[in-house]
Amino acid sequence: MKTVAVIVQDGFAPFEFGVACEAFGLDRSGDGIPNFDFRVVAPEPGAIVSKLGFSINVENDLSFAYEADLVVVSPTPREWWQKADPRVLDAIRDASARGAWLLSVCSGSFLLAAAGVLDGRKATTHWMYADTMARMYPAIEVDPDVLYVQDGRIITSAGTAAGLDACLHLLRQELGAEMTNRIARRMVVPPQRDGGQAQFIDRPLPEVASLSLAPVSDWMLENLRLDLSVDQLAAKAHMSPRTFARRFKADFGATPAAWLARQRLIHAQRLLEQTDLGLDRIAYESGFGSAAVLRQNFARVLGLTPTAYRSRFTCTRDEIAARADESAA
Repeated sequence: MKTVAVIVQDGFAPFEFGVACEAFGLDRSGDGIPNFDFRVVAPEPGAIVSKLGFSINVENDLSFAYEADLVVVSPTPREWWQKADPRVLDAIRDASARGAWLLSVCSGSFLLAAAGVLDGRKATTHWMYADTMARMYPAIEVDPDVLYVQDGRIITSAGTAAGLDACLHLLRQELGAEMTNRIARRMVVPPQRDGGQAQFIDRPLPEVASLSLAPVSDWMLENLRLDLSVDQLAAKAHMSPRTFARRFKADFGATPAAWLARQRLIHAQRLLEQTDLGLDRIAYESGFGSAAVLRQNFARVLGLTPTAYRSRFTCTRDEIAARADESAA
């Protein structure tokens, strides 16, 4: 992925638009991260008015979207959902037909739906609009509980910050875990949030996460190779297993087992990128136990084998040595 086009129209949401700019538009070459040819495009170049009243000047028309490797669709006001600009819909259909990536943030998924590229696929949008999308587009399997959905080369995300999760998810596939972690660290956000937006539906202002579980989660990360049970973790937290499981899911948005599985996968990705360790050793260090189990988890979550992942994202030997020197320092 080398070229990125972000489509904006009058009434665009500044934060969600900024998410795409932050994820794909900044120059991070100083951190060893390749830059994208990033351009903001609109059906009619010129002043595009945001939902907050201020305008941005867009110099590019939609022609760049017809050649971009990734087309990002920003959220649009409700009035655009049923009378979308046909020029935008054509650009979206073209991107889908030629196999480019498509990514929508929040209600931008309604433009993907209007273009017909989500028919027969799974998708998500902000939980406030999920029922509306399901009624308007019954051919789409709408999941209101997740932060983002990838179906093929189309990624739809839930509201606001979930767009950043979706962008990082895509960057992990294109740049690998280590480079994406560097981008996340620059943003001061977690490289991978577990759980979904279901935790926000019943109580839009969730309780503050309990600091009492932080030592336990840190210990889990330091001991991924161990067979960690809920009973064992609950004992470290000085809670009953039932209370621990409930509190953990409330704080982290996932069960202890699901969170642990995700952290093990992330650790295995980094070992594949940064070391020459064999698959059996990586499986042991990351807590999967055997290379066969490691392969199963890679195939299920990432859609490729550990060997293919290493071939695509491995560091050079000089880079591996530099990483080791940094860790030692």
